Amino acid sequence: MTGGERGTVTVLTGPCGAGKSTVARLLAGRLDPSVRLHGDDFYAFIAQGAIPPYLPEAHRQNETVVAVQAAAAAGYAAGGYHVVFDGVVGPWFLGPFRDAAASAGVPLHYVVLRPDRDTVLARAAGRGPGALTDPAPVLRMFEEFADLGDHEARVLDSGALTPEQTAQAVADGLRSGAYRLP
Repeated sequence: MTGGERGTVTVLTGPCGAGKSTVARLLAGRLDPSVRLHGDDFYAFIAQGAIPPYLPEAHRQNETVVAVQAAAAAGYAAGGYHVVFDGVVGPWFLGPFRDAAASAGVPLHYVVLRPDRDTVLARAAGRGPGALTDPAPVLRMFEEFADLGDHEARVLDSGALTPEQTAQAVADGLRSGAYRLP
């Protein structure tokens, strides 16, 4: 990294069980220099009064956490790092990432991993302790990512791909500009 270089921010998102965290680790390993920001970690920083983010009453909390996530991602990118942020960021929460990236003068990419419903349910059910495995909120999140309008072009069906293949497909899309937001 040389002085004055700007990095990038890639928001790698999708429903629970889409493979975001695994693919983010692999993708960050391909970029140099890089930072991987795991969105769930920002919720874990709340010491008292945390509300599960998938509940409707968590909206104000989620707005705060997303603003902090976006600022952290843009801050690292402004310092020259290629940031891979993995978390549940639907288009309804892209505003803070757009604003932070624009303020930092760094490119913003948006990639939605969206395997089929059965794959999402199976992967979510097999996750470890502390992870969301309850089918009801997992399916609700899956449905929230079902129709993304203008962002459908940034969707990658990762259901039949290995994590390595998915990371390669994302890397190829980043190089081609397919996921860059205007």
